[in-house]
Amino acid sequence: MQELVTAYEVGATVYQLADRFGIERRTVSKILKRQGVATRWQRLSEADVDEAERLYAKGLSLARVAERLDVAADTVRLRLLKRGVKMRDPHWRG
Repeated sequence: MQELVTAYEVGATVYQLADRFGIERRTVSKILKRQGVATRWQRLSEADVDEAERLYAKGLSLARVAERLDVAADTVRLRLLKRGVKMRDPHWRG
């Protein structure tokens, strides 16, 4: 657990730690919270949202776009919706 906390404190993301330790990112967040670690919030800049919109328009899934931007897919989805981007059917294959 201390290894996870230390890795986070020196810059690893919750997504990287989830992969590294083979656990869900929500579990990483819960561990950090229990240990009293202040978490960093990943915000998307306008340039990031521009990139997300471009990638999504090219056919990448929300999950793939989020992976590239190192944020949650819901973060991408909400920001694209706020911009008025129409979401594809989640089962769409382009």
